[in-house]
Amino acid sequence: MEYHKHYQLKELNSFRTEAYAKIFCSPTNIDELRKCLEEYPSEKKLIIGGGCNIFFTKNFDGLVIKPEFFGLHEASSEEDEDVYIEAMASEDWDSFVAYTVERKFCGLENLSLIPGTVGAAPVQNIGAYGAEVKDCIREVVAMDIHTGEVISFANNECEFSYRNSIFKQRNKYIILSVVFHLKRKFSYRPKYVDLNRELESIEDPTIEEVREAVIRVRKRKLPSEKELPNAGSFFKNPYITTDQAKKLSKDYPDLPVYPYKDGWVKTSAAFLIDKAGYKGKRVGDIGTYPNQPLIIVNYGSSDGNKIVSFMEEIKSVVKQKFSIELEPEVRIC
Repeated sequence: MEYHKHYQLKELNSFRTEAYAKIFCSPTNIDELRKCLEEYPSEKKLIIGGGCNIFFTKNFDGLVIKPEFFGLHEASSEEDEDVYIEAMASEDWDSFVAYTVERKFCGLENLSLIPGTVGAAPVQNIGAYGAEVKDCIREVVAMDIHTGEVISFANNECEFSYRNSIFKQRNKYIILSVVFHLKRKFSYRPKYVDLNRELESIEDPTIEEVREAVIRVRKRKLPSEKELPNAGSFFKNPYITTDQAKKLSKDYPDLPVYPYKDGWVKTSAAFLIDKAGYKGKRVGDIGTYPNQPLIIVNYGSSDGNKIVSFMEEIKSVVKQKFSIELEPEVRIC
């Protein structure tokens, strides 16, 4: 395994912002990963997967590790209703979803076309169209950055919540693989308005038809990070009190409101950004995507600080207009 000094990270983040890692390596197995941790014990560590939920504002003064762990293993027979698949962390997420759909293994189809790797999915607890990846995870296998110990986390030990997990909160684990619990029997359950509308002409959609519908909806609303640099949904959907929602609904009767718990509801960050006048707005090389204001896009800047400035501008206007604090879900380094 080679170690690279002063390594350019522009191609390793989907915003394509320029920054250099003090040290960079790509271990291909557990022994190489443990070795690089042992050789640089005092260096600050950063783990990168597909780079689709991170961007850089400055050089990284430490060790950047990009694991290259590939492989799939099915641990169930054809007669079993429950299907267990272990996917290594560096597998492309959408290719893995396509693999499960082709075999009619149900559970991940609503998460089609999300960019990134399998290992990143539990970190962010990725979700879309009424589904979250936590609902299909049996366990996550990870290495402790400080000790090199390999640990298996059962689903309830991962501390999953909205776009969050123990792996995001504690910067001490490197995900090696994820074991998914899927089903053989499929039945479409309406969960999300746009997807329901896309499928309304099909009486009993198959799992393949659901995946195809998700892909069509995503392609209409969201830009490909390969064609227009972005990191997907930039902000989390905020939680507000029911009283706050009632007050806002007087001026905005179409305010999206989703029940949460204990006097709280979740609303749409995209709606708030749109009503604040930032749908399709552009400042220099940074702007929001015309079809989806939740997406910040980079039209040509290599400076991540410009993205941060635009983000702060949006947050300020939304806070002033709605008294709601937006929180980014993208990691800023």
